[in-house]
Amino acid sequence: MKIGLRVLLGYFLIVAVAALLLVNVFVQQVKPGVRQAMEDTLADTANVLAELASDDLLAGRIDSGQFAGRIRAMGQREIRGKIWGQVKHAPSYRISVTDARGIVVYDSAGRDLGRDNSRWNDVHRTLRGEYGARSTRDDPDDEMSSVMYVAAPIRDGEGRIVGVLTVSKPNRSIQPFIERSQNVILRWGWVLLGSALLVGLLMAWWLSRQLAGLRRYADAVSAGQRASLPERGIEKPAGEFADLGRALESMRRQLDGKQYVEQYVHSLTHELKSPLAAIRAAAELLESPLPDADRARFAASIGSQSRRMATMVDKLLALAEVEHRQRIERPESLDIAALAREVVDDAASHAQAAQVRIEAHAGEGLPTLQGDAFLLRRMLANLVDNAIDFSPADGVVELYLQADADALRIEVADRGPGIPDYALERVFERFYSLPRPAGGNRSSGLGLNFVAEIAKLHGGHAQLQNRDGGGAVAKVILPLG
Repeated sequence: MKIGLRVLLGYFLIVAVAALLLVNVFVQQVKPGVRQAMEDTLADTANVLAELASDDLLAGRIDSGQFAGRIRAMGQREIRGKIWGQVKHAPSYRISVTDARGIVVYDSAGRDLGRDNSRWNDVHRTLRGEYGARSTRDDPDDEMSSVMYVAAPIRDGEGRIVGVLTVSKPNRSIQPFIERSQNVILRWGWVLLGSALLVGLLMAWWLSRQLAGLRRYADAVSAGQRASLPERGIEKPAGEFADLGRALESMRRQLDGKQYVEQYVHSLTHELKSPLAAIRAAAELLESPLPDADRARFAASIGSQSRRMATMVDKLLALAEVEHRQRIERPESLDIAALAREVVDDAASHAQAAQVRIEAHAGEGLPTLQGDAFLLRRMLANLVDNAIDFSPADGVVELYLQADADALRIEVADRGPGIPDYALERVFERFYSLPRPAGGNRSSGLGLNFVAEIAKLHGGHAQLQNRDGGGAVAKVILPLG
């Protein structure tokens, strides 16, 4: 399934579920909301009518007095009003009055006179001085036949409850308003879903279009064809696709014409020219008669240059192996202090020959480090050997091990000439090297690059900077845990 279709389906599913939930909540709330409003109106009406009916009830003429006449006149009114699209012809109220015992003494519909309503919730609670209301079906099997009853007390001059006036209204009369509101909500819900589908289609189309352009560009580059980055929607606007397009363009420029391979081979051949020239010159001289001292010197030169080339090849192989490893397969728990002591012991002869002293300083309570012992030993050895080569006679190479909160800090410092400003940003580049002090030969330029790759493989990083007072310090930060 294409990513555009996946995005469309996922987006539409989320919006559809949200819309359905929202519509369902609204629909479910419409009916109780309308009925609550109707009950509030009935409560006001019941209390107003209760005050109007009190005189006739107390005088014993509730069924034939002025109040009853007004209610009959109200029933004969023709409203002919259009309310929110619904035509209302006549009042739909029904009014009943019970005495203090709950017996119906007046019914505007004339059906329940003399009936005992004291058990109904509206009358029963009102006679007790509480708010009384109920909703009852006229036909138990018909949900639409329910009627809402709201009662109010009728009091005498001393505030005693002498009767109850109940106003009722069939819920069927508000059903058109409920259905109208629900239809409006459902209609707009479908509009929302349709809009979401349209937006999703546009989004999926745009996403597919961007990805298709980048894919065609990548396919063309992979096939070795000349291709330019798609302009519309990728290069000009900012955003993730623009960043991705620029990253692909940068990659194309680096790989175009096998630039990486050419640079690698060029650097390697450049580094091999010097030892090969020295070997060839010495070999040519050895073909002619020479004094024994010169013959021995040229033979030693051949051996030295051969070893230099062999060392370069070995380092290249080791570096290639590290660069191609994505992670350490079997990390070990290592005592970094013990590993550093081994490296210092191994470098003792090199330091003695260079008249340099090595001092190791390890912080207390160093935690174990998870990593590859062989690679970390090679990393430390490269740093120490490099510091020895750049240290002056009678100089000191200092090795520091210190654990921070979540990282191990390794520092190897010397008091040599330091790093020129122009070289600070390049010292970790492959084949980049600086001449040794006192006219010494350049190194292979692979040691510090090897250090950086090992640090990166262990999740850390390396850096090289100048020290205050002269010299340089190489730092490697490795995460713990």
